[in-house]
Amino acid sequence: MASSSPSDGAGKTPAVVGWIGLGSIGSAIARVQSHPITLRGIGGAGGQEVRVHCRTGTRRRHRVHIDEPVSYESPEVKRRRCGPSIAEQIVHSGDVKGKVIVDTTTVHPDTTQAVAATLASKGAHFAAMPVFEATPVAEAGQLLAGFAGSDAALDAVSPLLKGVLAREVLVVGQEPEKASLLKTTGNVLMASLMQIIAEAHVFAAKTGLPEATLERLLELNFGPVMHSDSTRMTTGVYCPGPGQKPWSDLQLAMKDVGQGVGIAERQGVSLRIGQRALENLKKANEWRESSQGGGRSLDSSSVFGVVRQESGLGFETEFVKARDGDGAATADSESNNR
Repeated sequence: MASSSPSDGAGKTPAVVGWIGLGSIGSAIARVQSHPITLRGIGGAGGQEVRVHCRTGTRRRHRVHIDEPVSYESPEVKRRRCGPSIAEQIVHSGDVKGKVIVDTTTVHPDTTQAVAATLASKGAHFAAMPVFEATPVAEAGQLLAGFAGSDAALDAVSPLLKGVLAREVLVVGQEPEKASLLKTTGNVLMASLMQIIAEAHVFAAKTGLPEATLERLLELNFGPVMHSDSTRMTTGVYCPGPGQKPWSDLQLAMKDVGQGVGIAERQGVSLRIGQRALENLKKANEWRESSQGGGRSLDSSSVFGVVRQESGLGFETEFVKARDGDGAATADSESNNR
């Protein structure tokens, strides 16, 4: 997202706001903006018209194609190179001196640092603002954002943040890479929680504890985050039906958690639960690529399926099998706990 100095209501020229990237989160954030925006897609999304339902009404914008002259071998390589590539295109698009560039993507802190240096060399203000939570939260304008950058950048974009796309903004400091580090830390925490919740559900299934009772315990005693993660497992979100999109993509989760584990290893920090979660994310991807998975997309909560397999249950719950029309599936031991 890029912005000039926005209007303060005292006669200044209103900001011109551009939005680059229309993935599941990006599209959701763009839709909740109350400010007129110009959209630019990335890669194959170019050249299409999109309709953005802003809070001020429906506005038609043109999605402009941005070429990315980079070969991407994997999601991790793509993310590490995509940021610098787009930053180079921004600085070569014209005079960017004084403009504010805010990066809401989840990338490695080193990538953020490199992008900041590129934009600063041309006089642009840069801030990193990765966001937390999955697509449904973004659609409701209730994301949690981590912000790091200059005071000038924060002042310029503040009217577009809290109460519009985010419920709260955590200001980390002046160094943009610190916001990326915060997001990386959050990703490791979320993956670790997913692992723990998955184990709890499988423990309940094998011992006869009713699933609904465990889920209520998570809601009342451990809060909305753990409860939300639990419902992703019990309602089949962890394993979307063929052709359906996940809330939070497994491929990105492997990349994000892998970054956190890699940083920890370089610093001599032991992240045993995070490492275990990463291993199970990779195993979930193996299931996805198998004949059983059929190449379907999986959610980052799909560690649940792996923990089930490790405990003698199938990757898919009876709920998932019934939803996907596998009526001939053999019931496993948790089916009596619903």
